[in-house]
Amino acid sequence: MTLEEYKKKRLQDENFKKEYETLQPEMNVIRALIDARVSQNLTQRELSARTGIAQTEISKLENGTRNPSIKLLQRLADGMDMVLNVTFSPKSPG
Repeated sequence: MTLEEYKKKRLQDENFKKEYETLQPEMNVIRALIDARVSQNLTQRELSARTGIAQTEISKLENGTRNPSIKLLQRLADGMDMVLNVTFSPKSPG
């Protein structure tokens, strides 16, 4: 069974689906941060040097044990020479 097949099966459980959807915004931020850093070919240590944010803090952000403020996300974006964008989108029906 692939991960996608497993996810699809688990999302049929309403309790699981509710928890999954609750965590989705946080996971989106984590994925965006990791993708941005990797696209710049930066290690956590290099991003730390550019931003003054401890590498351990970047690690906590990326593994989901620390929630970032907008100010912290802006510092990370600046360190990667990127623009921080936050969007609100309509929910998908279903």
